[in-house]
Amino acid sequence: MSIENFTAYNPTRLHFGVGIINKLGKSVSKYGNKVLLIYGKGSVKKYGYYNQVVSQLESSGMSVVEYSGIKPNPVIEDVNKAVELAQKEQVDVIVALGGGSVIDTAKVVSLAAGSAIDGWQIVKGNEKPGHAISLICVLTLAATGTEMNAAAVMQNHETGEKLGFVNSLSFPKESFLDPAFTLSVPKNYTAYGIVDLIAHALEAYFGEGEPSLTDRITFEIIKDAMEWGPQLLNDLNNIQLRANIMLDATLALNGLTQYGKKGGDWGVHAIGHELSLLYDLPHGATLSIAYIAWLKIQQDRIPDRIKKLGASLFGETSVDEIIDRLSSFFSKTDSPVSLSEVGIGEDQKQKIIDQMNSNLVSGMYHKLNDEDRKKLVELML
Repeated sequence: MSIENFTAYNPTRLHFGVGIINKLGKSVSKYGNKVLLIYGKGSVKKYGYYNQVVSQLESSGMSVVEYSGIKPNPVIEDVNKAVELAQKEQVDVIVALGGGSVIDTAKVVSLAAGSAIDGWQIVKGNEKPGHAISLICVLTLAATGTEMNAAAVMQNHETGEKLGFVNSLSFPKESFLDPAFTLSVPKNYTAYGIVDLIAHALEAYFGEGEPSLTDRITFEIIKDAMEWGPQLLNDLNNIQLRANIMLDATLALNGLTQYGKKGGDWGVHAIGHELSLLYDLPHGATLSIAYIAWLKIQQDRIPDRIKKLGASLFGETSVDEIIDRLSSFFSKTDSPVSLSEVGIGEDQKQKIIDQMNSNLVSGMYHKLNDEDRKKLVELML
């Protein structure tokens, strides 16, 4: 074990609690008078969140233009269209109303429109933006933690890529987290959010560096989600349980679990991204499938790290048993742990292997080679 140097930075102002949306108008007005409101495909209107947000903005004297229709697993085409609208309307501030896909889209729009740079070139890391339009987030799904970090994920079907990037200009200025705004999330996507936040904590834990305190914090976030998650899935209208998971999701990826580490691994997310790209699977579902296979690949390579995790989560130090216990937990939430559960069979094996090899899927710390990728696909099936 060695001491890792690190710098902690998180400028996002987080507003958390029931009714916190009533502060939105005053907060947004600090950044300008013309707002680009970005949201998804209609559920925010169905459940009244849209009306609350627009009322807050208009009552504070702001004019609003809209870009809607963002889908899960967001695509660069929507970024390009929203950038064109933002530039045409000369907006001062962007408000993202939705979950991770909406907020990630808004992050790329903020950078691309603010710097007059192509969005995909930013995602690829080929262009470095120097300015971003101020971004405010109103979260409607507890999962990704994007409301309090500088990361975003975007896919491009033309190039066959789904990529993540981090840029300090992508931190939202302010984010509003009202657990009541997640009451409408159905059981399956609530489960996928729980899996996603646990996967984020695991990616950090299996990264480079082993700071004792940060490991303990990471374990507690996972244990909290494992305690409240199943209860929430049996009581979807419980606002306290919604709040518990909402805070878990934010803390899992706002930098807290990275203190004292060089970085996370993110190999499992890389695997999941390829599955989403090929089959448009929900992000959380790909992670529960990929994590079990990835742990089986790693069980003889990093047994001590897996045992430390298992001892804290389950009071268990048998690597096989730890993997089984995690798999059982994912199954308990009705999140899949194999591709066959989502209708993907042996006939797709080579297609997935080729896709993973073409993008050289690997982790930042635990590297994967062609043989590993082949074995991963076999284990996921």
